[in-house]
Amino acid sequence: MILCITEKPSVGRDLARILGATSAHSGYMEGNGYCVTWTFGHLCSLKDPGDYQDNWRRWALGTLPMIPARFGIKVMNDPGVEQQFNVIKTLIGQCDEVVNCGDAGQEGEVIQRWVMQKAGCDKPIRRLWVSSLTDEAVREGFTHLRAHQELDSLYEAGICRAIGDWILGINATRLYSLKYGQGGQILSVGRVQTPTLALVVQRQKEIDEFVPKDYWELKTRYRDTLFSAQVKGFEDEAKGQSLLDEVKLYPLVIKDVQKKKGREAPPKLFDLTSLQVEANRKYGMSADKTLQTIQSLYEKKLTTYPRVDTTYLTDDMYPKCPDILRSLKPYAGLVQPLLGEKLKKSKKVFDNAKVTDHHAIVPTGQALPAGLSLEEKRVFHLIAQRFISAFYPDCLFEQTVVTAQAGKTGFKTTGKIILDPGWRKVYAGKEQEEKADDDDDRILPDFKPGESGPHEPLLMKKTTKPPKYYTEGTLLKAMETAGSNVEDEELREALKANGIGRPSTRAAIIETLYKRGYIRQERKSLRATQAGIELIGVIREELLKSAALTGIWEGRLRAIEGGTYSAPQFISQLKEMIGQITQSVLTDSSNRRIVAELPDPKGKGVKEKKEKKTKGKKK
Repeated sequence: MILCITEKPSVGRDLARILGATSAHSGYMEGNGYCVTWTFGHLCSLKDPGDYQDNWRRWALGTLPMIPARFGIKVMNDPGVEQQFNVIKTLIGQCDEVVNCGDAGQEGEVIQRWVMQKAGCDKPIRRLWVSSLTDEAVREGFTHLRAHQELDSLYEAGICRAIGDWILGINATRLYSLKYGQGGQILSVGRVQTPTLALVVQRQKEIDEFVPKDYWELKTRYRDTLFSAQVKGFEDEAKGQSLLDEVKLYPLVIKDVQKKKGREAPPKLFDLTSLQVEANRKYGMSADKTLQTIQSLYEKKLTTYPRVDTTYLTDDMYPKCPDILRSLKPYAGLVQPLLGEKLKKSKKVFDNAKVTDHHAIVPTGQALPAGLSLEEKRVFHLIAQRFISAFYPDCLFEQTVVTAQAGKTGFKTTGKIILDPGWRKVYAGKEQEEKADDDDDRILPDFKPGESGPHEPLLMKKTTKPPKYYTEGTLLKAMETAGSNVEDEELREALKANGIGRPSTRAAIIETLYKRGYIRQERKSLRATQAGIELIGVIREELLKSAALTGIWEGRLRAIEGGTYSAPQFISQLKEMIGQITQSVLTDSSNRRIVAELPDPKGKGVKEKKEKKTKGKKK
C-alpha cells in the first residue's frame, strides 16, 4: 500500500478521487492500492521552553538566554490534532511507501516532515511536487515523483527559520517584557515583526517631524502649453519674482524639438507580494485577505501555486499557454488577437534560471465555475489580465522634449503620443484614465525650432509634502526590499533575496502587528500606536529592528535553501546574536519603561488577551 499525506482534508479527498481511493474511513480514504490521509496544517511544533527544563517555565531574567542543546518537536496539545496524528502514525506503520503530498513549498515541507519524523517513519518516502491541483497536473506529478532527499535543503531552511523565530522570539519577548514592561505587560518581539514595525514607526516619525516649506517655481504658458524653467525652485519669493520680471521682457523662443520613439514592455507576471500590492491598491484588499483568496483559487484549481517569489515562467509552460488563453472565455475578445499567429515568447516572461521551486501565478486553464465570491472574481481578474497582457506586443510611443528660452532663462516641456497601445489594450478604460493626468503624457502642439512669440510667465507657489504613510501594499513592497524605496521592477527583483519575511509569511506578520496592538489602520494608512512607538524606542539593538540586517538573515536562509550556506552556521550566529542582545539589555541601567497601554481599536488590531507566562513564542 502507498500512503499519501496531504496538508488539508479537502485536498486529501480530491487527491483520493483522482487516485481511485474511494472507500471512506475516519481520517483517511482507501482504495486502488492507495491510502490518502491528511494533516490540518501544523500537527507538530517545536517544543516550548518548559519542555526542555522545568525552570524555563517561569519567566525570569536569570534564565535568559534559553537555548536548548538540541531542539525537539512535539504533537500539538489538541484532541483533534492528537487523534489525526495517531491515524497517520498507524497508517505509516501499515504502508509500504509514503508519498509526501504537502504544499510544495518550504512550510509544507516542514509540516509534513515533522509529522513523519514524530511518527517514527522508516518507510521509503517520495515527494509529489506540483504547481497546480488540476487533475492533469496531479496525475503528471505522480508519474514524476521526486526523491525525498532532493528537498533536504528546503527542509533545512524551513527548520532554521522555525528555530530562528523560536530563539529570537521567545528570548527577546521575555527579555523585553521583564526588563521594560509594567505590571505583567507582554512586549512581543520577533525576528520579522519587529523590523517591520520599525519601518512603520520610522515613517510615522518622519511625517510627525516634517516641517512644510514654501517654495516657488517659475513657469510660462505658450500656445496653451505649460513650460517649466530649467532652474531649481526658489525658497525666496523675491528671487523668483526678480527672474519673473526679467523673463517678461523677452519673447519665448523654441530652441529644440526632439522626438524619440520608445517602447514599454508588459508588466511582469504576479508573484504573491506583487499580487497583494495590486489587490490592495486597486480594491483595498488586505494582504491577508488576498492570500486567503488566492489560496482558495488554488484549491479550486483555477490558479497555480500562490506562495511564490518569482515573476517568471519556465520554458515547459510555453506550449501550455495557448490552451490556457483559450480557456479564459470571459476574456475572449482580448485573447482572440493572440491566437491567430505563433504566441510571443519573451525572456521577460519565460526564464528557467529565474524559477526555483514554482513559477509565477497564472490561470490553470480550468473553466470558471459559478458561485465565486467577489474577492475571488477580483483576484482572478487581476491574474487573468496580467497573463493575457504578457503575450501582447510592447506599447509603442513617441516622446517629445521641447526646450525653449526667454532671455537667458531656459524652459522645457515634455509630451507623449501613444503610437500603438500594444498590451495597454488589455487595460483599456479606467487604468488608462488614471494616467491621463500625467504631464509627461500630454499631446503637444507642433512646435518648430526657431519659432517665437509672446508668453505668460508666472510664479507658482508650492509647498513641500511629507512622506506618505505606509499602506499594506507599500509596506509589503518595503518588506520585499528590506526597507529600500524601490519602484524599478528589475532592481526590486534583485533585492528580493534579502527581503524580510517570505511571501507566504508577510501578510501574517502584518496581521500579528494589528493583533498585538502595535499598528492600526486609518482608511488605507497604517499608523503605529503609542505602544508600538514606545517598543521600538526602547529597543536600542539594531540587530532586532533593522530591516536591512534582518534582510541579510533572510538572504542566508535562502542560501541554505539553495544549498550554498550551512544550517549549523546560521543557528550558531543566531545564538551569538541573542547572547549579545541579552547582555546589552541586562546591563541597561536607564530604568526605561513602556508606559502605553495596549489599545483596543475596532476592526483591525483587536486587543489580544495576555498570554500565560509559560508560553512566550512569538514570530
